[in-house]
Amino acid sequence: MLKLRVWFLAVVALAVTVNRSPAHPDTPPKVSADFVLVNGKVWTGDRDRPEVEAIASFQGRILAVGSTNDIRTLIGPKTVVLDVAGRRVVPGFHDSHVHMLGSGLRLSQVALKDAPDAKTFGERIAKFHTDLSRDRWLLGGEWDHDRTFGGRLPTIADIDPYCPGRPALIRRYDGHMALANSAALKIAGITAATPDPPGGVIYRDPKTKEPTGLLRDNAMDLVEKHIPASSPDEIVEAVRAALAEVRAAGVTSVCDMDGSDGPTRRQLFRVYQNMARAGQLTTRVELRWPLAAWEELSRLAVEADFGNDFLRIGGLKGFVDGSLGSSTAKMFEPFVNEPDSTGVYVTPRAQLLEWVTQADRVGLSVCVHAIGDKANSEMLDIYEAVTRVNGPRDRRFRIEHAQHLRPADYPRFAAVGVVASMQPFHVADDGRWAEGRIGPVRCESSYAFRSLLDSGAKLAFGSDWSVAPISPLLGIDAAVNRRTLDAKYPGGWVPRQKITVEEALTAYTNGSAYASHQDKERGSLTVGKFADFVVLSRDILAPGEADRIGTTEVVTTVVGGRVVHNARNPAEKVNSR
Repeated sequence: MLKLRVWFLAVVALAVTVNRSPAHPDTPPKVSADFVLVNGKVWTGDRDRPEVEAIASFQGRILAVGSTNDIRTLIGPKTVVLDVAGRRVVPGFHDSHVHMLGSGLRLSQVALKDAPDAKTFGERIAKFHTDLSRDRWLLGGEWDHDRTFGGRLPTIADIDPYCPGRPALIRRYDGHMALANSAALKIAGITAATPDPPGGVIYRDPKTKEPTGLLRDNAMDLVEKHIPASSPDEIVEAVRAALAEVRAAGVTSVCDMDGSDGPTRRQLFRVYQNMARAGQLTTRVELRWPLAAWEELSRLAVEADFGNDFLRIGGLKGFVDGSLGSSTAKMFEPFVNEPDSTGVYVTPRAQLLEWVTQADRVGLSVCVHAIGDKANSEMLDIYEAVTRVNGPRDRRFRIEHAQHLRPADYPRFAAVGVVASMQPFHVADDGRWAEGRIGPVRCESSYAFRSLLDSGAKLAFGSDWSVAPISPLLGIDAAVNRRTLDAKYPGGWVPRQKITVEEALTAYTNGSAYASHQDKERGSLTVGKFADFVVLSRDILAPGEADRIGTTEVVTTVVGGRVVHNARNPAEKVNSR
């Protein structure tokens, strides 16, 4: 890929040299572009030239940026021209953390996150049960017990009456807790005598010790391994549905953390390959393997930055702990709502150290999920130890989420060279109930965008879709305004951690590209990089627009100089001259 980019830049340089007028040496090259955008307010993300009016692309990469008058000289008989009539244009959003297959599948599963009460919760399950074929499990959910049950955790009694005889497993929206019905527990053989698995919890009735149906983290595997795998056709359908959502949100690159079992993940990769070959990938995808499977990639001689323009592999994702919402994040001090618990280690520390050391030694890119303050501190310790043992190189270790931190750990991200891969919408969502889990003092140092940036850390933004909405604009709104979904904090929850719109945009573009070792190819609208950009309905960088970021729409998404989404009438906006 580097050779291709060098070749492309050489072609551009030659064209500039040959076609530039001696009387006007600064004019763009007089060659025909494949695609041209004109009359825009283009924030390039490039410090050397942050604002322009127009962009030209050739063979999927940016040929030139500049004024509309200059770029019009690149229009030829076959050039596609997009006149955006003064709208704001930004680099394509790069989501650093999504789950494409799971999110695509959930689009056709029962949806419970916004259920306002237990009655609605049950009614939705009952309707889905009625409409579903008899041989299928009832899956999906993404329930929120703080919203639906007033903080009470659901039990078998909340699901059994609504899907009798059918096995069901519905997850909490953070993915770290699930509710199984009686039929699913029976299939899995979970009884009062079943021990908690390492890194997991089976909730039990305090009197009878019988399972309540609620399973945490690794305990979910006891049921999930019995769920029939998705068929190849179902995987294709789910990926196509996910891609449609992603391109409509203006996301042109994703880091897919997946989470499937081995056979399903390999099938997913095959689907991606087929779609890339057929030109059907409308988003650039980096697929990550589980950290525990590092040897599988090592045996194939895969290294970081392996792949092509649309599909990459070579990264690994591991886990330290669970989540705050499920009270399984690993904390230094106990939870307020569970004073006997400091959370759960999903992976033992010694195992993590061994896996990260070995994976890094063979050149693989590593990112690890850490939510709690202790989980984050210990993950920084591990990365520091691995760097010391394996020696210096450009590895770009990542901590996924980095939600709850001790202030003493802020500067360690920059010192160790660890990217904070964060999902800002969690502020708006989690801020409704986080203080009920860890109290106000620990919340003051959580979701610390401002403090991390000020300490020199690199931020990479994403969504964690489907845990949160895919929309980068909702994420940017949360990072800038920090208003919670319950409207309790109109001035922002922990407002001192707010960042600017430009800082949030940078984290959602160049920051995420950097985290994926792709900042030389994407992340800013610079000559030679991919022609990936987004047209917005509002100028989110304009003074006075900060309150309307979350209601801004993506008008057009362009990937590789090709329109892949247009919310308006394409005939009105795009023409061939």
